[in-house]
Amino acid sequence: MKKVLLALAITLSTALSFAQTNPNTKPTLQLVRNATLIIEYGGKKILVDPMLSPKGAIESWAGIQTNPTVDLTLSVNEIVKDVDLVLVTHAHADHFDEAASKILDKSIKLINQPADKTFFEKEGFSNAAALEDNTLWNDISIHRVEAQHGTGEVLKMMGKTSGFILKAKNQPTVYIVGDAIWTDDIKKNIKKFDPDYIIVNSGGALIKGYENTPIIMNEEQTMALIRESGKAKVIAVHMDALDHCRTTRSSLSQKAAKFNIGIDKLIIPKDGQVITLSR
Repeated sequence: MKKVLLALAITLSTALSFAQTNPNTKPTLQLVRNATLIIEYGGKKILVDPMLSPKGAIESWAGIQTNPTVDLTLSVNEIVKDVDLVLVTHAHADHFDEAASKILDKSIKLINQPADKTFFEKEGFSNAAALEDNTLWNDISIHRVEAQHGTGEVLKMMGKTSGFILKAKNQPTVYIVGDAIWTDDIKKNIKKFDPDYIIVNSGGALIKGYENTPIIMNEEQTMALIRESGKAKVIAVHMDALDHCRTTRSSLSQKAAKFNIGIDKLIIPKDGQVITLSR
């Protein structure tokens, strides 16, 4: 009897282990808050742009209230548990904050843009890699592309930002646009990589003194992206969490309704919501 129970335990353990690492399991995307995402992809758990501070722990960026403006819907332990890779589009505090730097294991695999190489060295991350173009990591192809975080003087102030494209066998192609306004380069990236999903930061953020210059996409620019998105479903995030973001889930939904864009094309997840990604 003991041998039978032992055999059953081993079989169950093996099955659970396979389920956790099988690259053919259904990929998912979970919006944590703002632009922080958990992507289960190719059997790996990828944490994108971790902003892990509690509500109100960071200064105001618009003179309205301290940031983030909402609490996390998941515990920090849930977010960081069993993370295989951290992807950071850029090192602004709403994409990689002091809390993330303190909480994450300093030896964790982390991919960032070249402009942030020194930042992560100073933060003590021993396994951080500045990605110039593309890399193959655990059978997942990761491409880095440039993003434009505003225009004119504002762009100089905001600095370099990046996006990432994930591709793998039997997995949908995912384009994480990052903090960016709508540009011809993004249009070209969509045509080049032919993504199944485009994750766009649609908060319409502004900075004080330059209120007419968006630093990420707003309602109108998100609609422009959707028009050029091809087969891709668009997942809009980076809303309702920071005091300098003017586009809300509600205003984006209203704009989409005017163009008869439904949930089959534009997904606007709530904090904590999990989306199954299909090809």
